[in-house]
Amino acid sequence: MIPPEQSLIEYPCDFPIKVFGEDKPGFAQAIATVVQVHAPDFDAASIEMRSSSNARYLSLTCTIRTTSREQLDNLYRDLSSHPMVKMVL
Repeated sequence: MIPPEQSLIEYPCDFPIKVFGEDKPGFAQAIATVVQVHAPDFDAASIEMRSSSNARYLSLTCTIRTTSREQLDNLYRDLSSHPMVKMVL
């Protein structure tokens, strides 16, 4: 656990998370569901979507109001282990 005084992030703050996966039906909804578990006030309508040049992959940017490093760590862990996710930044 990183002490608050050593963190580069000041909580609470708005924090963007990029999630990449194959552009398949239900991908955005599945990601929104995972994000809402960790950030109940997250509005799925605010997801920014961008398709890859060949439209095979989809990039989602989910900006959440985060309150702690632990919250972010847990969210990254759940997103990274989701079967539809290729990468989380």
